[in-house]
Amino acid sequence: MNEPPLSARERRVLAEIEEQLERDETLARSLRTMRRSRRDRRSLSAGARLGPSSDGGARHRLPRLAFAGLGALSLTLFVLAVATEAAPLIWLFAGVWIVTLASLARLVGQAFRRWSAGWERSETTERTEKTD
Repeated sequence: MNEPPLSARERRVLAEIEEQLERDETLARSLRTMRRSRRDRRSLSAGARLGPSSDGGARHRLPRLAFAGLGALSLTLFVLAVATEAAPLIWLFAGVWIVTLASLARLVGQAFRRWSAGWERSETTERTEKTD
């Protein structure tokens, strides 16, 4: 912390850099959208309780694993319902199938949001490169 003070030229260059950064709307928008939402903070704190080695990756894999499990359960119930023609198995299959489709819709929605966010970032980057 015992650094020498900045020279007048260095202070002027630093002030110019700060001024350019303050005028950069794309940077300001990116910094605003980088904030964690309340939902992200809650899930991050829930993930932190899993242990020090938890990197939050399990949180992203869980919906996919649940969908795969529901799909396997649906297929098993379908085969059993067709083989036995038992009404309770048919209804159980119908209920599990609806939950499976709902989880698929959620996964597709999440994938679309990630894709569209990436698309918007790439468009913004292209626009700023063209103006430079």
